Amino acid sequence: MSKVIADITMSLDGYVAPPSADSPDEVGSVDELQTWVMERDPVDTETLERATAATGAVVMGRRLFDIIDRPGVWTKDMAYGAQPAGTLPFFVVTHSPPQVVRLERELGMRFTFVDDLTTAVDQARAAATDGHVVIMGGGDVIGQAIEKGIVDELHLHLAPMLLGGGTPLFRAGTRQIYRQRDVRPSVNAVHLTYERLIGADQ
Repeated sequence: MSKVIADITMSLDGYVAPPSADSPDEVGSVDELQTWVMERDPVDTETLERATAATGAVVMGRRLFDIIDRPGVWTKDMAYGAQPAGTLPFFVVTHSPPQVVRLERELGMRFTFVDDLTTAVDQARAAATDGHVVIMGGGDVIGQAIEKGIVDELHLHLAPMLLGGGTPLFRAGTRQIYRQRDVRPSVNAVHLTYERLIGADQ
């Protein structure tokens, strides 16, 4: 059975996005968080390629979808995993599906819009015939998934910066125990893998 993996980049103070992405400074903060993706050293490259190869389906929130669907963000040359656009199925959690999807029209990518996170993960499991389900963000969707106990592994990419506020990854009141499986430092980030210990947090 495929695993459900939450995979996201986080600042040293625990935020996965600045308060908003409306100002140039805040857009720059998002770009700085993702330096390890765009300016990779060998450890970053191996981490990204290994994760991408193991992905069978992707779940994301509507805000993240709106960002990647903007012109020039995801392209035929750089999409999921900073790779050329592929044929992975994507499931977007939203109560308001968009009328038009640029990524479908221009790149032939596949998106299904689902109004419930658990249902989206279930559909992604069914579609991920040869790989794991990756919840790639944003932070609110991953936070919900952790809170609901449907995340098997956390893959965190710790960026060497403080955002000082924004979207936190973890929600107050959720107690879970994880086993640390891998720590891989690069020039740009520390790549951390944690496996949830089912029952240990009861």
